Amino acid sequence: MIKVEHLFKQFEDTKVLKDINVEFEDGKTYAIIGSSGSGKSTLLRCLNGLEKPTSGNIVIDGVDIVHNEKLLPQLRQKIGMVFQSFNLFAHMNATDNITFALMKVKKLSLSEAKKIAMEKLSEVGCSHRANHYPHQLSGGEKQRVAIARALAMEPTVMLFDEPTSALDPEMTVEVLKVMRGLTHLGMTIIVVTHEMNFAREVSDLIIYMDNGEIVEINPPKIFFEQTQSERAKKFLNNML
Repeated sequence: MIKVEHLFKQFEDTKVLKDINVEFEDGKTYAIIGSSGSGKSTLLRCLNGLEKPTSGNIVIDGVDIVHNEKLLPQLRQKIGMVFQSFNLFAHMNATDNITFALMKVKKLSLSEAKKIAMEKLSEVGCSHRANHYPHQLSGGEKQRVAIARALAMEPTVMLFDEPTSALDPEMTVEVLKVMRGLTHLGMTIIVVTHEMNFAREVSDLIIYMDNGEIVEINPPKIFFEQTQSERAKKFLNNML
């Protein structure tokens, strides 16, 4: 479980996160939605230690990563992260992008790492691109390779930061199909997304953020059909 308590994040004079309190239970899928600038991506990056909160606690498996930074690298091995800009190594082919961390962090042999890489590439439908470099891949293929790279580390939590925002509609469908398949694997999945249909169909809970605050947390059916807050109603009217 991930437990966030009284989390604040401030960049100079701008308060990006304001007293965030939320729990992410094991094995559930969460969609974090809201307008641009509402703090969604900053919250996600705090969960992985990529942003240091100004104050508050983030407890993962009983460890507060805000105040125990030395344990963060060990915990981060359990948390996969997929970015909207892919973040693949440009000088490595798809296979090497996956094997690199397996050998460096998990100390696997090259043959062991390559076997896992091919398994994960096959799972995301990119085994035929194993020897291709990022510049030779479509946007959808890059994102699927990035997902395969994260899955190869056998995380218990997967974080997705607007994984389809840089893709055209056809490629978006490819990536969302892969992500739907992950919801049956028992991982905790937290997705920052503007894909309302995906959020409605796949998530167990919707977290609606606005102006650095969590305004509403509800199951999709309640959120989309019986929205509680006026801010959420206005957001949905603009999105749907």
